[in-house]
Amino acid sequence: MTLSRRAKVAIAVPLALVALAGGAALVLPRLLWGDGVDYSHVASIEATPEYKDVALLAKAWALPVAARYRAAGLVFQPNGSLCGPTSAADVLGSVGAHADPASLLEGSGRRTYFGLLPGGITLDDLGALLHARGGGDVTVLRDLDLAAFRAHVAAANDPARRYIVNFHRGPLFGRGGGHHSPIAGWLAAEDLVFVLDVNADYQPWLVKTERLFAAVDTVDRATGRKRGLLMMQWTPPTAPPVAPPLDGAAH
Repeated sequence: MTLSRRAKVAIAVPLALVALAGGAALVLPRLLWGDGVDYSHVASIEATPEYKDVALLAKAWALPVAARYRAAGLVFQPNGSLCGPTSAADVLGSVGAHADPASLLEGSGRRTYFGLLPGGITLDDLGALLHARGGGDVTVLRDLDLAAFRAHVAAANDPARRYIVNFHRGPLFGRGGGHHSPIAGWLAAEDLVFVLDVNADYQPWLVKTERLFAAVDTVDRATGRKRGLLMMQWTPPTAPPVAPPLDGAAH
């Protein structure tokens, strides 16, 4: 049977769109999140004993802020471009406001294409998004030294605060690119940061503070500036209130 020209076009267009979306998923990570540095020589933290240690993870989940994240349930990113909005959704979920990453972008002037957020989102733009969605007072922290970074990591155990860390995976895993995820706490005796990785392929993990700092002390090529932390805090310094409902959010 010979197909008409119209039928051929009707078949070809959806196939082309699928190919375009698939190609974007393969190409965009290299274009958007790479920083031009070869990290293939780096020994991955996956080989360190603390990375997914069962006893240490149980201890970390018992920390006051981590327990709130656990009670709310974690949202994982649908694709690599949405780690920022997904981290924001998890932060808001930990204070009682439940939203999916896509709903957080509504009214922000940013939109997805084929489920992808072109260019991802910068630390500053993510801070503005969180502030607009009820994330308390939001401060962008960058150009920190190790001592200041460790002080903020220690403060991640304060129930009146939440932190999102923007880091490059390369210095940690020897692969990957820029990424956002919440920090759920700090194990003081072990000097370990509890990172709630929003990538479901990684899941939550533990890392030495100095090692995470090295991954944060990298340049985001989208802005030409260092990566850093977002700090959300509520005043007075008590447990944060339940955030107001989000427009278009799922409850």
